Amino acid sequence: KILIVDDMPENIDVLGNILSEYKRIIALNGEKALQKAMSDNPPDLILLDIVMPDMDGYEVCQRLKTNEKSRDIPVIFITAKGEVEDETHGFEVGAVDYITKPVSPPIVTARVKTHLELKRAREELKRQNQELIEAARLREDVERITRHDLKNPLSLIIGFPQVLIETAKDLSEKQVKYLKRIEEAGYRMLDMINRSLDL
Repeated sequence: KILIVDDMPENIDVLGNILSEYKRIIALNGEKALQKAMSDNPPDLILLDIVMPDMDGYEVCQRLKTNEKSRDIPVIFITAKGEVEDETHGFEVGAVDYITKPVSPPIVTARVKTHLELKRAREELKRQNQELIEAARLREDVERITRHDLKNPLSLIIGFPQVLIETAKDLSEKQVKYLKRIEEAGYRMLDMINRSLDL
């Protein structure tokens, strides 16, 4: 969905015809553009004129980029202002592209397509990143629970051999040796668990 912002209806008609394959919404001034961009159903891309009454395109773009709801919507300036300073200022306030009027339909189509694809790619990366964060959090929770649950039976594995050695009267030397090896293995496991907790 593309939001076309221009105070001249004929300019909106030209862009609307060029971008007929997309869903288009329009705004004739900056205030309406901000309302539509910050709505619950925002556009995927904004084509924004600079020279408009009340609020120019630069201010609209700045306000879009400072609002959490609209800051990730790409903005392309489409304007008759063709000086280098105008273009530079457009990028400084947060635009992703700058097209001068009169527009060339193939250029408008190509740039719109490119920025929509870039936006989709960014959203996909953001989604994948969120999934990785959730997976890492889940793994940490499982590991923490597992380590905690391992310590309880381990205390028995470490403690009981010593109890048996001290209380059982008829243990052979070989049995005592095996019990001590069980106890040592338990301490080694405990050390590994403690180290993994430190890590």
